[in-house]
Amino acid sequence: MRIVYEGAVYHVAIRGNNRSVIFKIKQDRERFLEKLAESCRLFDIRLYLFCLMSNHAHLVLETPHANLSEFMHRLKTAYTVYFNKRHNQSGHLFQGRFRSSVVDEDEYILKLSRYVHLNPVYVKAHESKSGKERIQVLRDYQWSSYRGYIGQCSQLDYVDYDPVLTMMGGSKKKEQSVYRKFVESGIRDIDAAFIAAKQVSRFCIGSDLCQERVNDRYEDLVKSYDVKEDVSFRREGNLCPVETVLNAVFEILHVKPECLYRRSMNSLVRPLSAYALCHYSGLTQREAAGIMGLHSGAAVSLQIKKLHSDLSLNNETKEILQKLKERLARIKAQELTS
Repeated sequence: MRIVYEGAVYHVAIRGNNRSVIFKIKQDRERFLEKLAESCRLFDIRLYLFCLMSNHAHLVLETPHANLSEFMHRLKTAYTVYFNKRHNQSGHLFQGRFRSSVVDEDEYILKLSRYVHLNPVYVKAHESKSGKERIQVLRDYQWSSYRGYIGQCSQLDYVDYDPVLTMMGGSKKKEQSVYRKFVESGIRDIDAAFIAAKQVSRFCIGSDLCQERVNDRYEDLVKSYDVKEDVSFRREGNLCPVETVLNAVFEILHVKPECLYRRSMNSLVRPLSAYALCHYSGLTQREAAGIMGLHSGAAVSLQIKKLHSDLSLNNETKEILQKLKERLARIKAQELTS
């Protein structure tokens, strides 16, 4: 259950399953950023900043349409499909559900941006380095948005730099200079007060008033949770991860993952994926739409109806669905006995 509302700003962290590496080679990071840019455009996300480490990634973003879960499902699934194929792997890549905290005030957004951008200098390999050496590490690090913030490289078209930089005041060049000094001062003087505030609540990074407001919102959400807007087919003890379900669909239909995002009149990829995501991963139709690149839960509903219609006319479709059920049942059985 997440706190979601239009215009919310979040700190999102995704980690490798069992702390495993999620970026093995340069091309992995490049592909993740491609998927990140695509997903931001698809869901109209305002990405403030990011930082990719070897086994986790940080994002700070705004959701004008209260669609964080749909956005993250699509991003994680698209990257997992690529990663598993590229490295001949299968199964989970990311650790459970992603972590997200609402960031409700400018002061904390600014301090959070420093915390995220400083991640590369706090790895063990740089512990013994001097302050100057750490600053150079930070400025040389390619896999965060920091270099674009300080004018050291071209700004990325899918990152919205203005919300943070305009807090600095002055011309663009001055904003970049002041922000650079602000961030790099954190190498020498760790912001203990911010770290403490970050750890107080799992729902919110902000003042006591902010945390109280968000916690109240969470309690209201819990009370109203019995009534769900979306239709889902949840089977709580029996759900399969999204990537497992989609991989099974792709293998049974002998298609490439990118076929999920293409329109095709006679293809079963979308109808079967829509049904499987709702039935075997327990997603709502709206969540499934986010993963499949569709615009609404209603579009997913139409795909499921298309599958049911095909089932009544085509024995081959029945056999395909049965194969999918059997394959996922075997996977679940293996998980329970391993």
